[in-house]
Amino acid sequence: MSYCAAILKMDKDSVHIPYHDNEYGFPIDDDNHLFARLVLEINQAGLSWTTILNKKENFFKAFNNFDITKVAGYTQKQVDRLLQDAGIIRNRLKIEATIENAKRIKAIQKEFGSFKKWLDHHHPKPKEEWVKLFKQHFKFTGGEIVSEFLLSTGYLPGAHIESCPIYKKVIKAKPAWLNAKKKSA
Repeated sequence: MSYCAAILKMDKDSVHIPYHDNEYGFPIDDDNHLFARLVLEINQAGLSWTTILNKKENFFKAFNNFDITKVAGYTQKQVDRLLQDAGIIRNRLKIEATIENAKRIKAIQKEFGSFKKWLDHHHPKPKEEWVKLFKQHFKFTGGEIVSEFLLSTGYLPGAHIESCPIYKKVIKAKPAWLNAKKKSA
């Protein structure tokens, strides 16, 4: 069942509905927001997306609104604080990966000007090549994490089915996958 079809069966107060209708599949231009989405996808590993959406605001508070520079500078003191924060996923490996990935994005920004420009530079790629690239550059990134990150940020098609009313809104936002499709036509 597609995410779009699942949304139709959910309670109108579900945390999934605003995410599906306003975020999922839409392009993101801001590096901090791209970083946030990557971190949320990493934290979802082994858990439900509902858990992550319910804790989303807490993640933003705990990680300084995903300010890449601030997170890259976190010390053991911040790691210890995060491990005590019940509002987020208190997994040492995921927390340490978040900090390390912020450092790696800083290096990418230095070389490419931004994380988004790095993504655009490598787009389009088949999913398997994206996974390999992410594993080379980031910690705690496997096939499902990379796939959902790219789907949710508009780099891979398939976030919404064509009959979903949000599909047209995503198309108007000009996701990267659509631009790549036009170039290859």
